[in-house]
Amino acid sequence: MTTVSWSSEPGTSRGPGPFLSVRDLSVRFSTEDGVVRAVDGLSFDVEKGTTLGIVGESGSGKSVTNLAVLGLHDPAHTEIDGEIWLEDQELVGASGATLEKLRGNRVAMIFQDPLTSLSPFHTIGRQIGEVYRKHKGANRKEARERAIEMLERVGIPQPATRVDHYPHEFSGGMRQRAMIAMALVCDPDLLIADEPTTALDVTVQAQILDLLKDLQQQYGTTIILITHDLGVVANTADNVLVMYAGRAAERGTVREVLSKPRHPYTWGLLSSMPRLTSSVDEPLVPVRGTPPSLLSPPAGCAFHPRCDFSQLVGSELCFTQRPDISPESGHGDACYLTLQQKRDIRTGETKDHA
Repeated sequence: MTTVSWSSEPGTSRGPGPFLSVRDLSVRFSTEDGVVRAVDGLSFDVEKGTTLGIVGESGSGKSVTNLAVLGLHDPAHTEIDGEIWLEDQELVGASGATLEKLRGNRVAMIFQDPLTSLSPFHTIGRQIGEVYRKHKGANRKEARERAIEMLERVGIPQPATRVDHYPHEFSGGMRQRAMIAMALVCDPDLLIADEPTTALDVTVQAQILDLLKDLQQQYGTTIILITHDLGVVANTADNVLVMYAGRAAERGTVREVLSKPRHPYTWGLLSSMPRLTSSVDEPLVPVRGTPPSLLSPPAGCAFHPRCDFSQLVGSELCFTQRPDISPESGHGDACYLTLQQKRDIRTGETKDHA
């Protein structure tokens, strides 16, 4: 990995590096009950033209992280520290005008629920065309033609007719395709897909994921795929970031993380997935316990209250010192167990998932 010299000064430039680089990102929300540390010292890179899958339970900080990339948090109630570099542009501390030019243009997002993300009062074509007019200076006729082109690109039948329909006239899968069309209308360099297959049946899920892969191959789009489904990641992503309690638990290529997982939390996620090779009567093994409160996360490793192996470390490290992953590491994990201990555990106790 290229070594990069980081600067926290908004608007400054840097040397060559990954397409998107996040360094020591922290996102905190002020509430009546205290400060919520939704993201707490997160670092990762995304190379141009690749797909990063970000996985973890609800509340692990996946969406909060990527909303920070887009600058969509309310500055009145949110404190953001760290660095987010999009090529040579620093996004943390950038002006609202700068972020507005980026959103929908260079960086776009597919939100979880297209029915609530799309306006019920405007046609699909108008909503797609509005983005194109804003960033490209097109007139209404050009925007309508572009909307029809985009609907055709994402596989909507009869796009010249559908362009004048409203969201409620589309099925769930078609609304998701329309959201993808809106996100891609300006050919963004970075596409963030937040649970793009949630609430869709299995056939439509496969169609949406195939569509994203085809568009990436055709246009070289960099994709961040947010999901809690490791099966989706296995078939779509190049690299994986496993998040827990606002931090990175494990990071590496899809092959490394899914075939040789190192963190006990990743083991738990994998063991809770049904497998085609498993018998019908074989029970799933969920991760015991519940995620910690981010108002008062536990000291040391945030996962230790749910971990079955912290006693093997043989010291108080798990309970007193927070483990980290070096930003420059390849396949890395935030765990104090030695590699040999992890191999022994996987071979002896969870070999069916190795």
